[in-house]
Amino acid sequence: MLDLALKGRPRYWIWVSFLITMILIGFICWMREHHVGAAVTTGLSRDVSWGFHVGQLTFFVGVAASAVLVVLPYYFHNYKTFGRIAVIGEFLAVGCVLIAMLSVFVIMGQPSRVWNVILHPTPHSIIFWDMVVLITYLSLNLLCGWTILHAEKKSAPPPKWIKPFIYWAILWAPSIHTVTAFLYAGLPGRPHWMTALQAAHFLATAFAAGPSLLIILSMIIKKISKFDPGQQAINKLAEIATYALIIHLFFIGLEFFTAFYSQIPDHMNSLKYLYVGLEGHSGMVSWMAISTLLAFTGLLIFIFPPLRKWNVTKLIGAVCIFFSIWMDKGFAFVVSGFIPNPFDRVTEAWIALNEFLVAAGVWSVGALVITVLYKIAITVKEKAVFDKYGQKQIVD
Repeated sequence: MLDLALKGRPRYWIWVSFLITMILIGFICWMREHHVGAAVTTGLSRDVSWGFHVGQLTFFVGVAASAVLVVLPYYFHNYKTFGRIAVIGEFLAVGCVLIAMLSVFVIMGQPSRVWNVILHPTPHSIIFWDMVVLITYLSLNLLCGWTILHAEKKSAPPPKWIKPFIYWAILWAPSIHTVTAFLYAGLPGRPHWMTALQAAHFLATAFAAGPSLLIILSMIIKKISKFDPGQQAINKLAEIATYALIIHLFFIGLEFFTAFYSQIPDHMNSLKYLYVGLEGHSGMVSWMAISTLLAFTGLLIFIFPPLRKWNVTKLIGAVCIFFSIWMDKGFAFVVSGFIPNPFDRVTEAWIALNEFLVAAGVWSVGALVITVLYKIAITVKEKAVFDKYGQKQIVD
């Protein structure tokens, strides 16, 4: 089916060319970062050793895990509404896991160190288990999505041998973000991260951002192709994102209560830095103000029926929720864990231009993989007509 990705309209090739260009720019900037040093080309320092790239790992692992929200209802509960977008969700997970893994690769300092994780596994290391669950999840989603799409292309039911792998992928999805949460929650020297709610909070943000991105992609697909992911599926994704966002905001409230009611200095200082500034340092306050505004804007749109009934406002709500969580989880959450340092000093960090371009190259790799997979999937699905229950009817 790969030949289907080699056929497309001019706008398809313009988009592919743009992504390839961004990949090349990102690679050049990464080579500069590799040779000059992260201290010069990134916002990192001795006090803030994790930054934007680690934030992208954290965020996109969550988006990848959210694919389970369309796969589980469809395969476990025969929820036909998600039948049209199940493969779309699985292919999205493939691209997002790739972005997450490459985000770690570009900050390793020496790429050869990646092989040490494979050649010299250390089971007591959370990084080792994070690598295991991510590679497994990527492989499962690619295998399941490709096999099911190939069967759909042949107008045949999926082979029976694929079902155990589908169920494995469904059960595996929460593990990838849980293990990622353990990377933070298992560090006793970082009070802002060390909370038993971390894994649950990560999953809540994932289940808000992931469906929001699927809504955006579904509307784009509907606009540029003959394949309609289904209005009912989009509406259901909006409901899921709404409930998950409410849980996310509730968990933030719990963190504030625990820190400030108990007057725990280490917990309070990180939150103060994010939302009001600390010791005259307020570099993240505007960033978090925008993130909070976007979150409540998306929530209001998705909660009130007069606003969410229109696809335009629904798209705006999905964009607001997605970028709100990206701003929080993709950068602010990581940096705030280092502030203040163990000596109660504040060292701020920001995203350097070179660092951003490297990340843009990484995003483009994932976007290119998703584009190719979506081009194949949409071409196959355009040959089918779906009734209101999601049942497929093949047409010539």
